[in-house]
Amino acid sequence: MVSSARSARVRESAGNLPVDVTSFVGRRHEITRTKRLLAESRLVTLTGHGGVGKTRLALRVASGMRRIFRDKAWCVSLEELRDGTLIAEAAIEQLSLGGPSSGTDVDAVVEHLKHREMLLVVDNCEHVIEDAALFVDSVLRWCPGVRVLATSRQSLGVAGEATVVVPPLQIPDLDDPPPPESYEQFSSVRLFLDRARATVPDFEVTEEDGAVLMRLCARLDGNPLAIELAAVRLRSLSLHQLEERLVERYQLLSEGRRGAPTRQQSLRALIDWSYELCSEQDRVAWARVSVFAGSFGLAAAEHVASDGLSRVDVLGAMHSLVDQSVLVREQEGDEVRFRLLHALRDYGQERLDAAGERQRVLGRHRDWYAEVAERFAAEWLGPDQVSWVRELRLDLDNVRLALDTAAHREETAPQALRLAARLTPFWGIRGLNGEARHWLETALAHVPADSPERSEGLRANAWFALVQGDAATAEPLLAEAADLAAEHDDEFEVAYVTQIRGMAAFFHNDLGEAERLLTDALARFQDLAAPHGEWFGSFALGLVKGVRGDHDGGIALLRECIEATTGRGELFWRSTALWASAHIEILRGASARAETAAKEALRLQRRLDNRLSSAFTMDILAWIAHGLGRDERAARLFGAASAVWDAVRAAPEFYASFRHAHDEHERGTRQALGDRAFREAYDRGYQMSSEAAVDYALELKRATRSVAPDELSATTLTKREREIAELVAQGRTNKEIAESLVIAQRTVEGHVQHILTKLDFSSRAQIAGWLAGRRA
Repeated sequence: MVSSARSARVRESAGNLPVDVTSFVGRRHEITRTKRLLAESRLVTLTGHGGVGKTRLALRVASGMRRIFRDKAWCVSLEELRDGTLIAEAAIEQLSLGGPSSGTDVDAVVEHLKHREMLLVVDNCEHVIEDAALFVDSVLRWCPGVRVLATSRQSLGVAGEATVVVPPLQIPDLDDPPPPESYEQFSSVRLFLDRARATVPDFEVTEEDGAVLMRLCARLDGNPLAIELAAVRLRSLSLHQLEERLVERYQLLSEGRRGAPTRQQSLRALIDWSYELCSEQDRVAWARVSVFAGSFGLAAAEHVASDGLSRVDVLGAMHSLVDQSVLVREQEGDEVRFRLLHALRDYGQERLDAAGERQRVLGRHRDWYAEVAERFAAEWLGPDQVSWVRELRLDLDNVRLALDTAAHREETAPQALRLAARLTPFWGIRGLNGEARHWLETALAHVPADSPERSEGLRANAWFALVQGDAATAEPLLAEAADLAAEHDDEFEVAYVTQIRGMAAFFHNDLGEAERLLTDALARFQDLAAPHGEWFGSFALGLVKGVRGDHDGGIALLRECIEATTGRGELFWRSTALWASAHIEILRGASARAETAAKEALRLQRRLDNRLSSAFTMDILAWIAHGLGRDERAARLFGAASAVWDAVRAAPEFYASFRHAHDEHERGTRQALGDRAFREAYDRGYQMSSEAAVDYALELKRATRSVAPDELSATTLTKREREIAELVAQGRTNKEIAESLVIAQRTVEGHVQHILTKLDFSSRAQIAGWLAGRRA
């Protein structure tokens, strides 16, 4: 069968290496040696002390080598990971694997990579060294086309490992100093000059400065981080003044830390000096924001650091710490975020410990992200879903830290349980079902048996078990959740548990029991006026009814869901109800309506990057194409959908009610084309990039267009289409347009689809923008 061969093919991808934001200096020998070792060994580990530039070197090597790997180069950073057992989940997130799976998370990563030819960078392994070694060993054993470039302060100890000790940058010998004019031959000096000119654009090197530059970089031991911290001081000091201050600093340090290695002394001296040059307000802020994992936004910093400081004080400190190169400023869309380099974060945490503040500040951090989860739950069913998914993805490391802070203690475990459960839609969209189960199970192990949060946590954990095909685990969880909900007289939880039980029956093709339970749950949610439960219920019950043969009843429920969610600007349940509508329209032979609904669903799913739902929708579009006799297109869509199924580690076989129709249409397509033609078309679909696959499914021919959208004439559209485009631009819904023009809503839907296809657009907003541009 095609499904058994899906994972044997590979899709083209550009990788996920971050872009350099500063210039790269030196390291030619290390780059050449690392590349040579990677040609000979499947695992190379870059080792060295803090601040020496292991990560930058690894990314530079990977960037230079990615073209020789069919699937390019990818990076998994472990710097923000506190729990080594979550390495596989971190890999799933950073490699954008997503989706539910059965088996362990390591198995899921291996399954995804076992037919890949790629370079995998595993960065910052030292603090989870044992788990990192096990993870890398599994990848190397079962994924023969993958080579691993790791960075760590110590080697991983995995069989076949080659190591490269990353030395400091080249420095002059002060016992035999070279001529002053030869300073640029040393990579450490070139790095200092590069960073100095970035700090002081008109920085000039005089005849006397060459010797000073070489002495400075030698005393900094060629450590890149130390050099960058020193260079920023040229804002307020001359080169000679900087040298004098550093000489004083090292003399003081060596007296108090005689046992420390020289290189550690130099880096510590620079960080000590940077700290002492800060105002007291800046020092306090530095220490407090050191609790953040990864990057963080200003609002989070204001909350966490403002105990005794005003929000204005914290804002001023953020500006000052960026100016002093303590904080790295990052631009993410319209938001500015901040990040502490690893060594500076460790230093800040030492200061936090010395002040006895760590637990209190971690508590403020935990409370902030618990509140973020509450706001997410309250606002999720509205127009901001895309921005919420983006925000939580940026803050995922901090969410993990907040969960880790709370989940292991009885007094805070209920907060962790609530936080993890509130993020259920996000875990699902990002494909982090295994991680969601980890946090829910950890918190449940510490939550008192009579805690009111326990039922919600059990129910959420059961749902994630179900979508991973683990019904044996889900059933007792649901039973306990039902007992607790009844004991606490919690009507919402009773309704939710009933709903999840209905979905469990649906997954196992027990359609009669599914309809009974889902009908009960929907009535309960309607009585409670709970939109999330109502929309989930309308989708689920509508689909079950349609699959059972009550097509009109199913479509009616799904239309209610679509209209309600459209009115709220909601995307997730609207797209889910649209693909369910497409499924039922196919069952009753309405191919045109099915195609319109499925394409609209796919557009919405693309906006949320909801790949599991996209797999369902592209699969359904393949069914539609087969039904219309467009079998070459159907085969390509089956291939494209198959690649998404593989990427999210799922398959139609996981869903009994879906599997039968999938197999029937795929078999019919193969018979219509013949085995060879089917295989060729299927493979072309499988090998498309994700963007190209969605464009193909939507019939957007971006690659072959010769006319830009703004050059299109209004005559591109028919008179009726121009009329409908004007109404779309006014913000009218399809239903409102149908009422205005006295035509059927499905006719409007078809016209809107044709407009989008002709103009090569993917949203109604683009139609409005195009018309506005023509009027300008």
